Amino acid sequence: MSGTSADGIDAALVHISGSGTSTRITQLAFDTYPYPARLRELVLAISVPGRGSVDLLCELNILIAHFSSDAVKKIARKARVKLSDIDLIGSHGQTVHHLPRPKRTFGKIVRSTLQIGDPSTIAKLTGVPTVGDFRVADMAVGGEGAPLVPSFDYLMFRSKTRNRILLNLGGIANFTALPKNCSVTQVQAFDTGPANMIIDALMMKLYGKKCDAGGRIALRGSIVPELLFDLMSLPYFKQRPPKSTGREVFGTMLLPKILKYRARLRSEDLIATVTELTAFSVFDQYKRFIADQMRADEVLVSGGGVHNRAIMEALKDYFRPARVRRLESTGFSSDAKEAMCFAVLANQTISEQPGNVPSVTGAARPVILGKICL
Repeated sequence: MSGTSADGIDAALVHISGSGTSTRITQLAFDTYPYPARLRELVLAISVPGRGSVDLLCELNILIAHFSSDAVKKIARKARVKLSDIDLIGSHGQTVHHLPRPKRTFGKIVRSTLQIGDPSTIAKLTGVPTVGDFRVADMAVGGEGAPLVPSFDYLMFRSKTRNRILLNLGGIANFTALPKNCSVTQVQAFDTGPANMIIDALMMKLYGKKCDAGGRIALRGSIVPELLFDLMSLPYFKQRPPKSTGREVFGTMLLPKILKYRARLRSEDLIATVTELTAFSVFDQYKRFIADQMRADEVLVSGGGVHNRAIMEALKDYFRPARVRRLESTGFSSDAKEAMCFAVLANQTISEQPGNVPSVTGAARPVILGKICL
């Protein structure tokens, strides 16, 4: 898995038995393999309309498959497992553009998305069957192609006694609402807005750093209500689910809007405010679209944002009396969750079972996801 932050490739080695609601999964090893700095810059550049070129996109599609294959080999070595003992690879790829809203063109209504890191190349370089390119099957039947993690959340984290929210804080924040004792048709999930994406972009602009490690700079700053509510006025927050978003809405194009405040504010105040935006927008979306049907008993948080103390403390304040905990409290790694998700989705695909949740993506029906590359 490589997320919208394009930091590198998360690789999880897991043992899976069963499929569907009988799926059981055990994590054997996990690690993150960073992209070379220049490669990350190229990925972020081609993700912005008008900045990329077809020849560079073509080249990066194969180059990222090579780095993904390297990640498979490294995680196998770490776990002391032979490549020949691995049955299957599930690869999400690197999203470079996501256009989930329907568009009429040439007499057709289309939704589109593009993940690079060719799965056929991964299969050939590793000798392991690979399932990839998961999102487009859902879009073909009217879905947004995202989020797909809710299928994993339902299979792994539904509870008979607790109303749970599974919150993932990657580049973009998304959550899954699981009412106690729910069926798959009762699952609600969507992207709530930015998680680390705006923070990271602003940190690079103001401090020349990739991220605010631990939220230390945010904790030194003061929240600026005027800027916070200016950012919360973006139309996405009022849009009803199903919905998904990405760099196209919450990317570097927002920096000029934020930097207008720079002349009269300290840099740490800007960082504190966009960090608060992450927690505030998550809670706002919960209150707008979920709370009337389900009052959360606990919020289980995963993704890189769990390491940002400013975000986690704000979430605890907003959601109280519900408990906000890292995913580790359930025995799963908060960093490995999304990589493990695509292992499970690959398992669903070869088991001929659907991997999307239509109530979440807006798809007309459940469908088997992905392409199987031998």
